[in-house]
Amino acid sequence: MIASPIAPRLANIRLHPIKSLDPVPVQEARIGPGGGLEFDRAWALYSVNGQWVNGKRTAAIYLIRAAFAPDLSSVTLSVPGDQRKIPTKIFAFPSDTAAASIWFSTFFEQPITVRHSPEGFPDDTIAYGPTIVSTASLEAVCDLFRGMDLDDARQRFRTTLEIEGVPAFWEDQLFGEEERSAVRFRIGELNFEGSNPCARCPVPPRDPRTGEIIPGFQKIFSDYRRSHIPAWCPEARFDHYYRMATNTRVASSEVGKTLRVGDALLLC
Repeated sequence: MIASPIAPRLANIRLHPIKSLDPVPVQEARIGPGGGLEFDRAWALYSVNGQWVNGKRTAAIYLIRAAFAPDLSSVTLSVPGDQRKIPTKIFAFPSDTAAASIWFSTFFEQPITVRHSPEGFPDDTIAYGPTIVSTASLEAVCDLFRGMDLDDARQRFRTTLEIEGVPAFWEDQLFGEEERSAVRFRIGELNFEGSNPCARCPVPPRDPRTGEIIPGFQKIFSDYRRSHIPAWCPEARFDHYYRMATNTRVASSEVGKTLRVGDALLLC
C-alpha cells in the first residue's frame, strides 16, 4: 500500500472570546494587534486581588455557558441547572464589561472585574500567537480515555488552530532544537514562527461542562507522550512530557491578515 502524502491543511479555527469559557468555531479569523487571533481571549475575569479567575483556579467557572452571536457582537451568559436562579443575560461584546462584571460578581459571590484587551490575554506572553494542534493528536488522546470524543478533547486543550492531513503529533516539528531556533512556516497568506511545545495546565483533566477531574490524567497522558515521541520531534525541548500543541509567534507585519479553514500549511 502506498502511503498517503502529507498535506497539512487548516481544519478548524476556534476562538475563546472569554478566557476560560466556551469556544466559538469560525470559518475565518484575522490576526489581531497582539499577534493572536482577533477576539480570542479578548475578555478576562479578575478577582479583587488582581488574579485571573479561570479554569485553573476556580472550578465553578465550568458551570457557566457562553453563547455568542454569529458576528461576535454579543454574548449570552447562563448557568444551566443553577439552583440560585442566576439570570440569563445578553451583553454587547466586547464593550459591555461593566454590566458583565456585575453578572459574574453575582455568580461567584465576590467582586469580579471583566477586562477587555484588543491584544487578548495570552497565557504565553513570549509565544503569544495562535496555538496549533493536529486532529490526529487529539484523536490519540481520545483513545487514552474512555468516553472522550473529539469535541471533548478540543474543549479540554483549547487550541485555536487545528491541522488535518497529518499523523499524530506532526506539529512537534514546528519548533526547533533550541529555544532560540524558530521554525518558519505559512498557513495560507500568514507567516508564523513555531516556538515551543505547549506545557499543559490543570485544565485538560477537567470536564469542560462540569469541572469533574479524570483521575491520573496527567500521568497517563505524560507516559503516552514519552513513549510516542515521533522521530521528527526535537525531544530535547521536553523537560517534561505533559506537553501538547505548538506555541507560535506572529510578526507585526501579519496583523490584519486572514486565516481560513482549508488553508494549506507549508514549511518555509
